[in-house]
Amino acid sequence: MEFSNSSAPLAAPTSRLRVAQGLVLLFHLTGFVGLAFSQDKSFYLKYTPLTLLLTAGLLLAFQPERNWSFWLFVLQTFLLGFTAEFVGVHTGAIFGSYTYGATLGPKYVEVPWLIGLNWVVVTYCAGMLTSYLPLPLLFRVLVGAALMVGFDLCLEPVASRYDFWHWTGNVIPLRNFRDWFLLSLVLQLLFQRSTFLKRNPLVPLVYLVQLLFFFVLGLLNS
Repeated sequence: MEFSNSSAPLAAPTSRLRVAQGLVLLFHLTGFVGLAFSQDKSFYLKYTPLTLLLTAGLLLAFQPERNWSFWLFVLQTFLLGFTAEFVGVHTGAIFGSYTYGATLGPKYVEVPWLIGLNWVVVTYCAGMLTSYLPLPLLFRVLVGAALMVGFDLCLEPVASRYDFWHWTGNVIPLRNFRDWFLLSLVLQLLFQRSTFLKRNPLVPLVYLVQLLFFFVLGLLNS
């Protein structure tokens, strides 16, 4: 009886994690099958904002310490990401010349609100992965930025096909990846300098599933 009682507190978090991992897989597998093989892709695309919100919510649930530093990081990343997209959409000075489609949901000044949250999720996941590495701060920032650009490399080939955003002339400019890397450096520095606890057992699966989701869709559509 003593063994059973002492192990119960450990079993509950493990069970909770398995449920969350199952939900992440379910969201993305359902969306992948729909986008890859369904004749009515618009039915699945309309759930993109919900999938992003649910994924962010699950990541938040497994963040063990949500102090003022954590929320400051979230706010700063959201605002910096959204501002960069605003400048990019309206001037082309950042990323290049592009416009947003309908997939990411409601917009403010031609930029979807959820793109700010997407920057938070991508920055958080990449930064959290690097926090497990025994590297100095500078190298963690560089690796985190590289992981963010790697995510964009997988996403860009399918973005216009699924009405995320559209590049002028249907050509993805190389400066997009350069600017992604530069902005990612700033965001990763914010993450690494924040003082909240950087451990989240759900992050590796979320990053890997999202990366494979877009990478395999890109292969199927190439």
